[in-house]
Amino acid sequence: MVLSFFRKGSTGLDHVVAKSVAMLGDARHSFDLATLALLTGTDPDIVSADIRETDQRINRAEQELRSELVVHVSVQGGSDIGSVLGLTLLLKKIERIGDQAKNILDLAENGISLAGATNIATLSEDRQIASALFGEAAELLGEADPDDAAIDDFTKRALTIVAAHQAEINQFMTSDRPGREVVPLAIYYRYLKRIIANLVGIVRTASEPIPLMDYLDDGATDTDD
Repeated sequence: MVLSFFRKGSTGLDHVVAKSVAMLGDARHSFDLATLALLTGTDPDIVSADIRETDQRINRAEQELRSELVVHVSVQGGSDIGSVLGLTLLLKKIERIGDQAKNILDLAENGISLAGATNIATLSEDRQIASALFGEAAELLGEADPDDAAIDDFTKRALTIVAAHQAEINQFMTSDRPGREVVPLAIYYRYLKRIIANLVGIVRTASEPIPLMDYLDDGATDTDD
């Protein structure tokens, strides 16, 4: 069960899980603002300071929590090493999502706007779906004992979306349309794909043995590809 072994007994790690959920909420906030600028033509200067301040807050939280985890291991010994390693990987995934949201902002700040794209309706729908996945991941992360079926359902749906985004990227790479149209779309979908793949990793972090994290099918399928 996701994070269930983090919460067994008095491990003293519950607050790390709670702060991780808050970090994920911050990452969603940055994603929503960055995609707003890219997809609606909103002036990126309006959201830039907020996104960068949020990114710094995520970075500081990761650093502080990693330090706490080091102290925890030094005090508790090796008994919680699996929990600590799992949480360390989880924190890094959230931090990466924050970076990817900032990358989307960079596109807008470099003069890219997808507001007039021919597929803007699809782009807007994909944005809403991704944002909703943030919320689902936060709920699963915050539950003491989520159902395995819920984890598997989230994984299946999210990886289907990841595959669909990769298919979009493949089409853009072979398109006859001008590069100025398809290159920004391919880059954006690459960021979107990575964000959703990291959300899958987050909800599965503690449900998989350390060697198989980010893999499915007993290690045969790399969810981080």
